[in-house]
Amino acid sequence: MIEITTLIGLTAAFCTTAAFVPQVLRILRTGNVDGISLTMYSIFTLGVSLWLGYGIIIGDLPMILANLVTLLLAASVLLLTLRKRLRARSPIVPA
Repeated sequence: MIEITTLIGLTAAFCTTAAFVPQVLRILRTGNVDGISLTMYSIFTLGVSLWLGYGIIIGDLPMILANLVTLLLAASVLLLTLRKRLRARSPIVPA
């Protein structure tokens, strides 16, 4: 049986992690990254990486799962934003 604290942790992890899904889907659908702060997502992604490491060290399943999925989603937003902005800077050279 799952303890109530673990259930609360897993539910909280699901909610905070799922919050990133609409942003990733919107970027993939529209390609619009105008409102994305690279500084914020860089710092956030680093922080989530550290939380994931901490969760692994202490063996906390909700923390590990939440931060693993959040890291993938946040890194996706960060990488999609970087890619889009770098492409926008590069001049298109006709062949």
